[in-house]
Amino acid sequence: MSSDEQQEEERQRTADRVLSIIEDVIYWAIAVVLVAGALVLLWVQIYAFTKLADEGSETVLVEILDGLLLVFIFVELLFAVRATLRSHEIVAEPFLIVGIIVCIKEIVVLSVQSAKLLSDGPEFARAITEVGILGGLVLLLSIAMYVLRLRREEAADDVAEEAADAADEADEAERSLEQAGREREQAGKTRAAAGKREGQS
Repeated sequence: MSSDEQQEEERQRTADRVLSIIEDVIYWAIAVVLVAGALVLLWVQIYAFTKLADEGSETVLVEILDGLLLVFIFVELLFAVRATLRSHEIVAEPFLIVGIIVCIKEIVVLSVQSAKLLSDGPEFARAITEVGILGGLVLLLSIAMYVLRLRREEAADDVAEEAADAADEADEAERSLEQAGREREQAGKTRAAAGKREGQS
């Protein structure tokens, strides 16, 4: 390999290291923002409990539930960032969970609104249609998440089987070596005995 090619490879390795460090710094910054946002949202929901005595309990409870679902979204995104920092690969499952939570969040809000729209036929029908569409999205995202987990389990099983096969092959090779050693030892003893008999004769 020429010196120019070596220098080029060294530059590429340096660029990869620098970009990897920058990527980690960005992900850490995102993680800090997500943690701060989740804590702020959680504090807001705790504070919202103090308004239960002053305002309608139904409205405040819906707001609290809506905010807690947002906290769940922040936590799942934080898990995605943590998984990315650990493996340097984008993990799809947390984003599917976020999609499910978002759909459930909208279903909760629309369900409360539709209860107030019973007298308004078209608006009530529109709200119910949106709830049905969101429910279908939840089902599709759940199926996608199940398929991903199934594929991951199958991949883990394949790796385990390959490891078991490799261990079996290693054991077989070790037994073959032991057998060959015993055969050589036996052959040596046979030659030694033959040599003694020839010497005695």
